[in-house]
Amino acid sequence: MTWRPEDLPDEALRFLAERHLATLSIPRSGRAPHVTPVGFTWDSDSGLARIITFAGAEKVRLISTFKESPIPVAICQVDGGRWLTLEGCGVVSADPLRCAEGERRYAQRYRPPSNRGTERRIIEVAVSRILGRA
Repeated sequence: MTWRPEDLPDEALRFLAERHLATLSIPRSGRAPHVTPVGFTWDSDSGLARIITFAGAEKVRLISTFKESPIPVAICQVDGGRWLTLEGCGVVSADPLRCAEGERRYAQRYRPPSNRGTERRIIEVAVSRILGRA
């Protein structure tokens, strides 16, 4: 199935609220995509997926140095036969308010994150399409 973020069925919303890890896929010029495990949160009101990270992370470097900005990325959450892939454009921010919102949401879904201080970064993905089976 394919959905617009604002049209997700209740089963998909429940799946996105459950505690699961996912993968983040980021394109690399002329090479295979960079795929890394992440925890993420879904904000259906804004259509944003948020990933908290730190300044020295490879995913931050790749997104920050990509020639096109924002960069197209995919987040994929899998649990047995249930899966959802959130596609959209990602940007990195060091803005303290945006990072704090990401940390707050991460703590609700997973656990309180470690304090990264000024090294904290957030990747915000403006989701345009969701594929899968929940």
